[in-house]
Amino acid sequence: MTDTDIDTALVVGGTRFIGRHAVEDLLDHGYEVAIFNRGNHENPFEDDDRVTRVEGDRTDDTDLKAAKLSVEPDVVIDCVAYYPADVEAAVEIFSDVDAYVFVSSGSAYGREEIPKREGETPLCECTPEQAEDDSDETYGPRKAEGDRVVFEAAMDGVNAMSVRPCIVYGPHDYTERLDYWISRVEEYDRIVVPGDGTNLWHRAYVEDVASALRVVAERGTPGEAYNVGDRRLATLEETVELIADAAGESVDVVHAGERELAAAGLSPDDFVLYREYPHVMDTNKLSDLGWESTPLDEAMAVTVDEHRDSDRDGEEWDPGRDAEESVLEILDTL
Repeated sequence: MTDTDIDTALVVGGTRFIGRHAVEDLLDHGYEVAIFNRGNHENPFEDDDRVTRVEGDRTDDTDLKAAKLSVEPDVVIDCVAYYPADVEAAVEIFSDVDAYVFVSSGSAYGREEIPKREGETPLCECTPEQAEDDSDETYGPRKAEGDRVVFEAAMDGVNAMSVRPCIVYGPHDYTERLDYWISRVEEYDRIVVPGDGTNLWHRAYVEDVASALRVVAERGTPGEAYNVGDRRLATLEETVELIADAAGESVDVVHAGERELAAAGLSPDDFVLYREYPHVMDTNKLSDLGWESTPLDEAMAVTVDEHRDSDRDGEEWDPGRDAEESVLEILDTL
């Protein structure tokens, strides 16, 4: 399959975060694009005559079939398949498209090892009960089972592939995980970072995830999964420093251990993007397709600029500035 074989793309989702950027990337590369969703969120492409919207519920097979008949897509990017049953329906309905790409997750991996590699690191198991559960605890197992559906479909001749992003950041990130740290940098001179600052949780710039979805659709191998993440990883402390550089701010990163945090009623896990065991994914397989990631400073500059234009502040992740001030006072006395 070459880049010119595909000219019409259907993005299931397409208005919030990864899907929104996927639409923009596809448009930038000459695709005709349609989005399929229920209309529960604002459509950023409402006034863009290059993007067709088909209304429907992706869990309703009749709606999904109608979208296929209406759009006649060459490629399908599935951003909102959260249950194995969603993927099962999609690979059947879109069994004859040139490429079906399932947005999976790095959470699908079921073993802690460095790095996590496609086809080597075991995936999470998924019980029938987990396959229908909607809790955060079953997210990884559900995505892993979705991957297995893709693999089985490819064995039956469906051009189905999977892309596994790690934690995604960038413009329009409704999770607001990085917004918390950007807000901290812009509001305070001293920033509490749990541990020694070297904890590592692999992240992926959203525009790179979008380009990965297109590249896999164009050049990927059916039945394969592809990790996507920044090619250069940044520790939590380095992330704060990248934010400060992008924001033109000067901050003092203060490390706080478990004892100092506990004295203020906090723990390292109270700080978003902290992870005790490193989460690192090998991205060489995707890179071999010709995909490239954006330099971290460029990605962060765009992310900070968009944050300033938004109303997001990451407040839901805030461990409490008063508690942080207590930690700083404790550290100042040591």
